[in-house]
Order: sequence, then C-alpha cells, then structure tokens
Amino acid sequence: MREVAPLRPAERALLDGWRYDPPYEFYNGEDDPVLNPERFFAVRDDDELLGFYYFDAREETVEIGLGLRPDLTGQGLGHQFFLDGVAFAHDRFPGRRVTLNVAAFNGRAITVYERAGFRRTGDHVRTFDRWGEVSCIEMEEER
Repeated sequence: MREVAPLRPAERALLDGWRYDPPYEFYNGEDDPVLNPERFFAVRDDDELLGFYYFDAREETVEIGLGLRPDLTGQGLGHQFFLDGVAFAHDRFPGRRVTLNVAAFNGRAITVYERAGFRRTGDHVRTFDRWGEVSCIEMEEER
C-alpha cells in the first residue's frame, strides 16, 4: 500500500546514493544533498522507497520538488507520481497554489507537468558549483 510520510534518516542516505542516466545525472543525490529534511516526504510502497516529494511552503504558494527512484524513471510512472504529490500538497497546504522549478533541459518532466495542467510562468538561471549555469523554467498550476 502506497504511503506518503516524513523521510527517515536512513532514506536520506539512500537519496544521496541515487544515480540517474545522462542527461539526468544533474539530479544525482551526491550533487544536491538533502537540506531542510523536514520538507522531504518519502513515497513508499510496502515500506519500499519509491521516491520523494519536497515542499517549500510560502504565504500563498507551495513549491513542489520530486524525485522518482532512478530505476523507476522512463516507465510512464511520472505523471501519476506527480499528480499524487500535487494532491498531497493541496491536502497539507490548503488554499495555496502549487509551483515548481525544473531544469530547462528536462523535457521529459516538463511534458509531465504540462499534461498535469501546469503552465510556464517564467525562467531564470541558477549557478551550481559542478554544473555551472543551468537554465530553469518556473511553472504553476492553472486554476
């Protein structure tokens, strides 16, 4: 049975070890260690970690981040995984609009978000020690 619950310390260590195939290695755990662990929620099925959601609550919005376990990506699971995360965000942070940021190169994720009813609202460049400047797209759900 699938559950969403706070991320356990041992699961934080698992996230640090996740490795994605190119070009998605940008999302590898060792490059972006878990900060603010209270904002992370594990998605488990029969106590097996499937992925995570990250929520940054603000006054009128809540930003969602997410990650599906590397061996589960590219199998058509992302759409429902994302919808479940948005529904959880609405339950946990009622009345707030859900927003997100995504690397502009991640067409696979952008397609999922657009199919889920999110629209582009802006863009920015973020600088990473390892990756340099990365173009990002800002999105929010349409209401």
